[in-house]
Amino acid sequence: MTATPEPSRATVAFPGGIRVRTAWGASGEEAAVFALSEVGGPLTDLGSIAGPDPGALCRAEARVETPSGTWTVRLASRIHDEPRGISWDAAGLLVLAYGFVAYAFEARTGSLRWWRRSGTPIVVILGSSRLGHVLVQSEVETVAIAADGEVRWRVAHSDVVTAAELVGGRLVLTSYGGDVIGLDPATGRGA
Repeated sequence: MTATPEPSRATVAFPGGIRVRTAWGASGEEAAVFALSEVGGPLTDLGSIAGPDPGALCRAEARVETPSGTWTVRLASRIHDEPRGISWDAAGLLVLAYGFVAYAFEARTGSLRWWRRSGTPIVVILGSSRLGHVLVQSEVETVAIAADGEVRWRVAHSDVVTAAELVGGRLVLTSYGGDVIGLDPATGRGA
């Protein structure tokens, strides 16, 4: 008898009373990831955005509790990855990344506002109240996306980006080769 793999789990609390509980697992672990789905609020499966057969991919479920109610979304990924995200207060969005796709949801209702697929895995999503967009950082590209899903600017990189953070009003990227790159997070130009 083979033991069923236990999915990974995490809980993150954001300002404004938003709490996100996620569960995720590797390909073939869909049943284990969804086994403990909680009842209440709408449940939307967006797995087909990642590929035509989401059941064969890695799966994740995010249950979002807000002062206005609860909603749940199911996602898929071609790689085993941990879902992560940010709460974009000014736009009223919860932006999640899983694998190669970033999703923006209306935080209070769970309605999908926009999504963007990357050619490489997404490393991090960053935001600041001083920016009119979020930054979606993949391994080889930085993309600034407005609340309506419009791409404000994008910058391609010649080396794989392994880390990104906002420091002192700059977007600081670290590459696999050890280079440190500074960009203006408002414009994408070198800083």
